Amino acid sequence: MKVLLINGSPNAKGSTYTALSEVASALNKESIETEIFHVGKEPIRGCMACRSCKTTNSGRCIFSDDTVNIALEKAEEADAFVFGSPVHYAGASGMITSFLDRLFFAGTSFAYKPGAAIVCCRRGGATAAFEQLNKYFTISQMPVVSSQYWNMVHGNNPEEVKQDLEGMQTMRTLGKNMAWLLKCIEAGKSAGVALPEKEPRAVTNFIR
Repeated sequence: MKVLLINGSPNAKGSTYTALSEVASALNKESIETEIFHVGKEPIRGCMACRSCKTTNSGRCIFSDDTVNIALEKAEEADAFVFGSPVHYAGASGMITSFLDRLFFAGTSFAYKPGAAIVCCRRGGATAAFEQLNKYFTISQMPVVSSQYWNMVHGNNPEEVKQDLEGMQTMRTLGKNMAWLLKCIEAGKSAGVALPEKEPRAVTNFIR
């Protein structure tokens, strides 16, 4: 089993990475493979609603000049996901927002795979950013993994994040909980528990 952890910070080894690494360490101790994927520092364009990913049924975004399609390839092999972001103006970073808009719109391999979000801030805005990220999971039929507290750490740099003892414990607990859920899912598959039967998609517009 493998968990893909996405670092949505422009800093490859900053505070968000420190928190994700703590989650990854807890997963590794439960014999779960992990990979931390950095979205990079180059610009990531937002979704243009061209629907090329849908009309071609490719599961890839038509724009291939950034890291979105690389992550989509990795997502197909992953069993669960953790998305991490710094808090910018009480929300997730613009970079990971553009990244996830396209990742989830084009991707076809997220349903029924556990997901979790973690956020890192100096002081405030963490709960708003955390709520924003969780909405990607709850529209994609993904089980949401929780911890002993909302998945956030506080600190202006990696050293300060490590001093947030409760935050770091929350990250470890999140990793343990995700490992437990993955093992439960695997046990269910072995016991013959099938995925829920899908209904044809109903779409209702509010303006007739």
